[in-house]
Amino acid sequence: MAALPELHLSSLSAASGDADPQETREWLDALDALIAAEGPGRAHFVLESLITEARQNGVDVPFSANTAYVNTIATDDEVRSPGNVEIEERLRAYMRWNAMAMVVRANRLHPADGGDLGGHMASFASLATMYGTGFNHFWHAPTAEHGGDLIYFQGHSAPGIYARAYMEGRLTEDQLSHFRQEVGGKGLSSYPHPKLMPDFWQFSTVSMGLGPIMAIYQARYLKYLHARGIADTSKRKVWVFCGDGEMDEPESLGAIGLAAREKLDNLIFVVNCNLQRLDGPVRGNGKIIQELEAEFRGSGWNVLKLIWGSYWDPLLARDKDGILRQVMMDVLDGDYQAMKANDGAFVRKHFFGRDPRLLKMVEHMSDEDIWRLNRGGHDPQKVYAAFHAAAHHEGQPTVLLVKTIKGYGMGRAAEARNVAHQVKKLTDEDIREFRDRFNIPVSDGDLPRLPFFKPADDTPEMSYLMDRRKALGGPLPQRREKADEHLPVPDLKEIFQPMLEATAEGREISTTQAYVRCLNQLLRDKTLGSRVVPILVDETRTFGMEGLYRQIGIYAPEGQKYTPVDRGEVMYYREDKQGQILQEGINEAGGMCSWIASATSYSHSNRITIPFYIFYSMFGFQRIGDLIWAAGDMLARGFLLGGTSGRTTLNGEGLQHEDGHSQIMAANVPNCISYDPTFAHEVAVILHAGMKRMVENQEDVFYYLTLLNENYAQPGLQKGTEEQILKGMYLCKPGKARVKQRVQLLGSGSILRESLAAQDLLEQDWGVAADVWSCPSFNELARDGKAAERWNLLHPAETPRVPFVTQQLDKHAGPVVASTDYVRLFAEQIRPFLPKGRSYRVLGTDGFGRSDTRTELRRHFEVDRHYIVLAALRGLVDEGTLPTAKLAEAIAKYGIDTEKMFSLYA
Repeated sequence: MAALPELHLSSLSAASGDADPQETREWLDALDALIAAEGPGRAHFVLESLITEARQNGVDVPFSANTAYVNTIATDDEVRSPGNVEIEERLRAYMRWNAMAMVVRANRLHPADGGDLGGHMASFASLATMYGTGFNHFWHAPTAEHGGDLIYFQGHSAPGIYARAYMEGRLTEDQLSHFRQEVGGKGLSSYPHPKLMPDFWQFSTVSMGLGPIMAIYQARYLKYLHARGIADTSKRKVWVFCGDGEMDEPESLGAIGLAAREKLDNLIFVVNCNLQRLDGPVRGNGKIIQELEAEFRGSGWNVLKLIWGSYWDPLLARDKDGILRQVMMDVLDGDYQAMKANDGAFVRKHFFGRDPRLLKMVEHMSDEDIWRLNRGGHDPQKVYAAFHAAAHHEGQPTVLLVKTIKGYGMGRAAEARNVAHQVKKLTDEDIREFRDRFNIPVSDGDLPRLPFFKPADDTPEMSYLMDRRKALGGPLPQRREKADEHLPVPDLKEIFQPMLEATAEGREISTTQAYVRCLNQLLRDKTLGSRVVPILVDETRTFGMEGLYRQIGIYAPEGQKYTPVDRGEVMYYREDKQGQILQEGINEAGGMCSWIASATSYSHSNRITIPFYIFYSMFGFQRIGDLIWAAGDMLARGFLLGGTSGRTTLNGEGLQHEDGHSQIMAANVPNCISYDPTFAHEVAVILHAGMKRMVENQEDVFYYLTLLNENYAQPGLQKGTEEQILKGMYLCKPGKARVKQRVQLLGSGSILRESLAAQDLLEQDWGVAADVWSCPSFNELARDGKAAERWNLLHPAETPRVPFVTQQLDKHAGPVVASTDYVRLFAEQIRPFLPKGRSYRVLGTDGFGRSDTRTELRRHFEVDRHYIVLAALRGLVDEGTLPTAKLAEAIAKYGIDTEKMFSLYA
């Protein structure tokens, strides 16, 4: 613990209106004596005891979560680094050079269509010492004895990680030369993208704020795996590197309370406080380190500040009156940035010149000596001591607030300048200065071609580099593409038979209930049951899932210390240290982060787990779409379920709840397989197929199913339609045979039942036969059609492939009408793949939702049975088999308001 700075009686007395300065002096002298005799730890205990006693006696003692603007760890308390400082410095220099060369070459030697490929140098420049310390001394790779530490690298620092991997022989010079040039298959991704480098990167972090919140839930998930006996994660740590500017993202700080509440001492945040965001200072008028210290300490974290490097230690030791510490506190971050963008003379004038006593303190130092006064994040010994303290702290998560310089070593081009983040090109003179500053053995003649540098394998540097990683289990980052274990999935009928049968009269259920029953069946399976991870966000009873509380319990690290109010009921709220449910409260982002942790468990923990995260209507793809996209990048495997889906199914809830577009959002995620099932048997078939693909075959896909809260009779599975369900379309109910006029009605979700009702109206009122098709996935039908279309374009001499939609409808005559509880674009996707010349009309729920009954909402959005009939008749008129007058007759018959405003504008 750092020594407490001496308090100044004169200033304290003046500020507080001290009535008895002499008595105050005696108290302060007593404190000084206590520190001198028994150390700052004892002083801290006594002060805390006094504060507690004062508060209990009604004394108003304001809370402060801040400490002095100095390092938390006193110099005498630092654990010494066991590393070879000189060799590590040389290795860092080579990696700095290679990272810089990689970015500059991409923009100088390989212009993309006359433009710039971009890239970032300044972030790694500020992080190199911290990364080097972690790689050399702290971060374990997966081994038989250690599951491996998980590192969330700061996204913009990727070139530095590639530079190290190149030195280790994991990447080639050719790959470095193709940084951000991936289309040919040999380049390196711009940022940490597991999808693009599946054996290298583990986590997507460059979408600001997602790394911190995902990491918190990842650390919690490691504890969950351990508590449930699925994997031994006791030795593993989660290290998270964030920028101080990134902490302004709400997600960055949004879950730090959870980390403290659950005592995640396997979690270490390292906030790279280079005082700059992308465009300028983070807190030019303030102090970001002090602000973050208060945020984290107030939330219950262990906070370690690393602000000053070793060259400051002698000055701080001489600061007996605390003037230096006071100036350190007074100087604003905007001024600190300016000082590192200038020189020693500037620092002498604008920092030490604030008090004559400070100028006297440094009068023996040259401007070069003053310029050499370093920040803590660039001091290997200080960084090692901070990392060691964080890694060995128990009972709390730890945050390291480490002060650095953005663009460190980049000189006039970028060092501590507002433009640092955007700098991707350097002049020849800038490159020469960089080489000289870090003593890189590249000749003047070779500088224009920016060669990468790598020492010979038998040099001390290379031996040291490889030995350090060998001692820690191997290279990092590394990603496991498949789990070593194999979990067989039972046959469909063996596990989900009840959902495949028609429901008896009076036993109507919703697809949400069907899902819950499937989940219960799965939980009973001896092999898969323990690997199921139900994730809930405080809507359990809405979905009829409260029975799981008693059955499998809610995960709670401390168990249940209270008696739940519903303890006397069958389905009481039960928390348990080995509980299986992850109940996240009203917290969709947290639910999604837990889902990602479980959905990637096969990779980070070599254990397959099957997450089922059910969310409430709109509060899924719309609210947490960025996390879902990141899940796709991270090759997640699991089930997302949109409960009470559709614009008209969630009656009564209104505009901000009713989901009519999540299926369109799902269609944009390439490895998301999405369905809008109508019936229980469709739910069962889809869930089973998903488990076969993700669990048994370990395919890198995930599934999204939208579910309904509307109860109705279930027809049961038609034999032989399983494959068609998965492809997205099957004939649900044929119309009468040998009827001259015929139409094809397509539907999904709740509105398919309106199509079935329209089938009856068409036959009864108009003598028209209608074949009704259930289309559980217009998205999959569209993907299939696009794939066939592309193949035909590229293989003109081959037999053309026929889209599945075309195959299904080709032998069924008549105009086609598609109606769903989603916007028209959902079903419009398949228009190009219908049989040639076929009329196609799409009904959908475009526009804002609103509250009312299902009947009124479906009429408002023009997707009910009457509008389906009208659209079908319109198709027959257009093909010339029905007189136009029939349309007006139908409008009158069904009371359709032709002057009503279109829902898109209403």
